[in-house]
Amino acid sequence: MIGRMSIRLRILAPALLLCTTLAPAVAPAVAAAGGPAPETACAPRVVDGWLRAPPVPMPMMGGFARIENPCAGDAAIVGARSEAFGSVELHETRVVDGVSRMREVPSLAVPAGVGVELRPGGLHLMLMQPVEPLDAGDLARIEFVLADGRSFSADFEVRAAAGR
Repeated sequence: MIGRMSIRLRILAPALLLCTTLAPAVAPAVAAAGGPAPETACAPRVVDGWLRAPPVPMPMMGGFARIENPCAGDAAIVGARSEAFGSVELHETRVVDGVSRMREVPSLAVPAGVGVELRPGGLHLMLMQPVEPLDAGDLARIEFVLADGRSFSADFEVRAAAGR
């Protein structure tokens, strides 16, 4: 029995030594093959996020921003949430037969290397049931959920109804 352990150690010891020596050199190649580690993975980002305060107290606000995707691959936003609101949805406003209509958007494509504009009269966030009143100058953190399960977030500044 001891003879067998000795033979196994003679075989395994060089293999273990080889693994510990090569691991730092091989790790980048392994990470590249499977993609970057989640904590360093590329993700879209929000630029100039803002919420339009309603002219009179209402249980909803509109959210606007530019969402940029500096990554090599396309991304898709499939949801949004915020502790400051009971509900956050992606919406789109379109004029159909001369009538402005709003509808929820189940997914928002953010192509690689470019971005998407969330703006009044187009794609936007609909933030409903604020947990507490928000005034001009306040910040609300919005978290966006990606189709691959990751998320990213940004602070959106509340601006007066007439301002941008």
